[in-house]
Amino acid sequence: MGKTLTEKILDDHLVEGELTPGEEIGIEIDQVLTQDTTGTMVWLQFEAMGLEEVQTEIAAQYCDHQTYQFDFKNTDDHRFLRSAAGTFGAHFSRPGNGICHNVHRENFAAPGKTMLGSDSHTPTPGGLGELAIGAGGIDVTVAMGGAPYYIEMPEVVSVRLEGELPEWATAKDVILELLRRLSVKGGVGKILEYTGPGVETLTAPERMTITNMGTELGATSSIFPTDEQTKDYLERVGRGEEYVELQPDDDAEYHDEIVVDLSDLEPLIAQPSMPDNVVPVSEAAGEDVEQVIVGSCTNGGYEDILPVAKMLEGREVSMETETIVAPGSKQASEMLAREGWVAEMMAAGVNFSESTCGACIGIGHVPASDSVSLRTFNRNFEGRSGIEDDNVYLCSPEVAAAAALKGEIVDPRELEDEGIEAPGVELPDQYDGSKTDLIAPDEAVDDELIKGPNIGDVPLKDELDSDLAGEALLKMDDNITTDHIIPATQDILMYRSNIDKLSEFTLSRVDDTFAQRAADADGGFLVAGENYGQGSSREHAAMCPMYLGIDGVLAQSFARIHRANLFNFGLVPLIIDEDTYEKINQGDDIEIVDDVREGVESGQEEFTVRVNDDWEATAQLKASRRERDMLSLGGKLPWTKQQAEGGDSPAPADD
Repeated sequence: MGKTLTEKILDDHLVEGELTPGEEIGIEIDQVLTQDTTGTMVWLQFEAMGLEEVQTEIAAQYCDHQTYQFDFKNTDDHRFLRSAAGTFGAHFSRPGNGICHNVHRENFAAPGKTMLGSDSHTPTPGGLGELAIGAGGIDVTVAMGGAPYYIEMPEVVSVRLEGELPEWATAKDVILELLRRLSVKGGVGKILEYTGPGVETLTAPERMTITNMGTELGATSSIFPTDEQTKDYLERVGRGEEYVELQPDDDAEYHDEIVVDLSDLEPLIAQPSMPDNVVPVSEAAGEDVEQVIVGSCTNGGYEDILPVAKMLEGREVSMETETIVAPGSKQASEMLAREGWVAEMMAAGVNFSESTCGACIGIGHVPASDSVSLRTFNRNFEGRSGIEDDNVYLCSPEVAAAAALKGEIVDPRELEDEGIEAPGVELPDQYDGSKTDLIAPDEAVDDELIKGPNIGDVPLKDELDSDLAGEALLKMDDNITTDHIIPATQDILMYRSNIDKLSEFTLSRVDDTFAQRAADADGGFLVAGENYGQGSSREHAAMCPMYLGIDGVLAQSFARIHRANLFNFGLVPLIIDEDTYEKINQGDDIEIVDDVREGVESGQEEFTVRVNDDWEATAQLKASRRERDMLSLGGKLPWTKQQAEGGDSPAPADD
């Protein structure tokens, strides 16, 4: 039996386990990346583990979320991150240089490599044949120290592309179509591998738009084979020598196949407030639009913004619609500026912004009350834009430009009657922007850590108790995101390095009394529906509940990265069925009847949950031997230190 492309790359990097879906595997990591809202904890944990030097081929620290530096705390974080990169041997991308995924694809992403990143959209370079996975910060820390990354082997699903995109349909519409079909949970436990004759019709940047938003499906990663399109892109960014041909075997077997005929696609749009709420643009047409933003790591490249510039050339945006362009990298800004396109867009009424993640997480360009914002971003979770009752739509740059011109959602195909032709995809001869803001390890300006007053210590949890009991402190619905758990707005984001302060905002978007109630309680539980913890990789969404004394989470299902983060910080993730979820009420007394520590260490999978001394139900703990050992010791940091010191695990590692 032949191998899929995913299996080939994993096999080349396999350290432990077998490539059987559902089995835990350990893989060697070639590259890591982190950004400024997750990176501070990555490096503090690196220091706490006693590690001295980066062991991966490439480690890159980007400053892209807190670029506007509203407060000295943001700037202190950036100074600390520069000092950490210099001290431990990582590349450092200065604030304003661009979004981590965009800068990384321009400079480091390469076919056949593995990458781990403390950002959920790390799979972006899958469009170049790199197997990249988003993870919690401490997972990145450990991988950066040279240890394997452990993950449950996903199912590999073939997404077979046929045909060719018609005019006005884009790569964004490909991933929106998949979200329409599969939902935000449709990719959980899967790696999407793109196959078929339609692949060769897509440029590498188009492929990276698709792999970027595979995260919204819940997928572990997404990947394309390499071909002439891959080679062409690498040559244009000046790294042609890194090209490697990678294809699945002709007789490769996939767990499932999804067929998408590109020829059938039309402009699509995700309506508020979930990326899978997708309809044809024509169905949403006529909705007034007060704000349009083009940019983000999904559609912020030179080749994403150029079509907008062409559509706006010699025209003006609607007076009722504020239009912003925020390129994904300074390189893209510089190239567009040198070609005159920045001036052209400004003349059309566009506000040209710094290269930052900002607006995507509610920092800057927050929509007005009772207004519609049209964005080329990847997420439109309710309240993520910085205002709770927002109305954010997701679309392609072409649909965004059409709305900017008309002041309302419009099918861009209708613009042809006004002489506006489909701009198509055009790559530059060379991506030749300056590299001034990317500091290599041998150019480091710091050789010791610089910590400002807002940078705290890494919190640790005690070893797992045998008895777990407490109040159901909060009951939540389905699809609770990490934005709900730890918001990323500028007034809160500045405390990502200060867990004592950050924890005060835990789940404030769900219940602003929660943090104080949890701090006052002697332990307790969170209760949630399906897909708990979807969204960002931010480990703070597990770290802060742990800091407040939460012992575990009872949910119908967990998002992949957040589930891993719960283990990493010693919180027990128990799966309950729908009936149990419905019966538990906030304020109920919950007790795990079993000896929890003994059960975790012995491999017990079912635990009895007693509620109010009145009724009982069964909860499941699905965990590998390694995950159980981490829970027993209180999380990944103490477990890793024990491994490094040669100590014995709480139970034999015989998985």
